[in-house]
Amino acid sequence: MLLDGVQGTVAVEPTDGNALRATVRFPKLSALPSIIARLRRVFDLAADPVAIAAHLAKDPALAALVKARPGLRVPGAWDGFELAIRTVLGQQITVSAAVRLTGRLVATHGERMAEPDGDLTHVFPRPGALATADLTSLGMPRSRAAALSAVGAAALADTHLFDATSGLDDAVRRLRSIRGVGEWTAQYIALRQLREPDAFPAADIGLMRAITSRERRKYSLFELLDRANMGRPWRAYAAQHLWASA
Repeated sequence: MLLDGVQGTVAVEPTDGNALRATVRFPKLSALPSIIARLRRVFDLAADPVAIAAHLAKDPALAALVKARPGLRVPGAWDGFELAIRTVLGQQITVSAAVRLTGRLVATHGERMAEPDGDLTHVFPRPGALATADLTSLGMPRSRAAALSAVGAAALADTHLFDATSGLDDAVRRLRSIRGVGEWTAQYIALRQLREPDAFPAADIGLMRAITSRERRKYSLFELLDRANMGRPWRAYAAQHLWASA
């Protein structure tokens, strides 16, 4: 990771009981509270899973999923810019292809770590490195390369671009103003990074397949949005349950 220009690593693993163990290696002790706060957001520790589950269980399609995975939370992201780039990279390609492409992006444009940790040798590229780079050389369509550079330029222009905003509608509107960022991408970033509990990327093929499988009928995009209203204001958690069931 790179925090305020300083490199470090964080490793998180499950431990006994409902707990996680975090191992932080960072040269500035004063950054520890900030790192802990980020980790709490990444693992959604401020959520009340009992109250959320009780609400979602009122939906017959979600009741069994909630029962199967009690306490399910919405995983967040360590860095909003990294999440946005990964999300744009992953559009319309397989997960494995997106992973390979991300690896090439990081190796080419990321900063090499002063003290590599095993296979971890680079930190994720910063906005300035991608805003003006020719990314087509990495083997992606020109339109996607332009979208990645646009995200980099937007993050440079607004250092608070991926901070929490006044609400979901405002967050989606702000993100969609970036070239190449559509509704699905904006909703996904709002769900994972901005911690918007009602974000719902309805165009996601995984969500459509999951609800189709459970209800034995196909939904159009607008029908799925209408169907998802039962989950408000916790549609992000409904989406996570559906993804986990697929």
